[in-house]
Amino acid sequence: MIAAITLFLVVTLSVLITKIASIALAHTGLSSQIARFQARSAYTGTGFCTSESEKIMNHPVRRKIIYSLMLVGNAGIVTVISSLVLTFILPESMLSKFYAFLIVVCGISIIWWAIKSNWVDRGLSKIINNMLRRYTDIEIQDYAAVLHLKDNYKISEKKVGAQDWMANKTLKELRLRDEGITILGIDRQNKEYVGSPTGSFKILPEDVITIYGKADVIKNLYKRQRDFSGEREHADFVKKEDSRKKEQEPDSEQSK
Repeated sequence: MIAAITLFLVVTLSVLITKIASIALAHTGLSSQIARFQARSAYTGTGFCTSESEKIMNHPVRRKIIYSLMLVGNAGIVTVISSLVLTFILPESMLSKFYAFLIVVCGISIIWWAIKSNWVDRGLSKIINNMLRRYTDIEIQDYAAVLHLKDNYKISEKKVGAQDWMANKTLKELRLRDEGITILGIDRQNKEYVGSPTGSFKILPEDVITIYGKADVIKNLYKRQRDFSGEREHADFVKKEDSRKKEQEPDSEQSK
């Protein structure tokens, strides 16, 4: 019985630790999905050999977070395994084993519900943010608010293919700003990351571009091909963006 309760507490603590780490990593500029994956990978010691690992190792704060996770993770996993074994070996009666099994199932179910619950996630994130701001020197920045990631705006990454509409064109030729799209940066193999590229910068196949703009425009841009239909779609979204700007002009004049 005690072993089953210990197992439940250790798993709960493990989930909490990875949650804290993922939020801390997100505050260093990683996306929430990458931050969660890297935190869980480091804690479990599996799947950490990804292309994003270089971004972790080259950043002192991220490297410190991952290093701490690796140390805590080794102890946590060993404790979970030993507790799980003891839960079903120590009890002598079937009734005790049944109660232990019930505790494990109920405990895991509660943890799973908490992980999937948006309400729990928001509340826990708020508490962790306050603790990180108060007890650490990690810069707490709400990137979603700063970049206005709402009203259908988003940030996304794409690896450019050879047949993509954007391939082998300069930013000036693409005229993405006319569609309401901004290229925040370009990551090229064996080259330094280029932030805020100028209009003369040419996008090549295999480049990984970071894009900010309306979700529907980005979605269309990703599947746009190097043909007449691609140019037509570009023109259509330019017209939509012009219409949107014209609709906003009266509001801006009234505010003055």
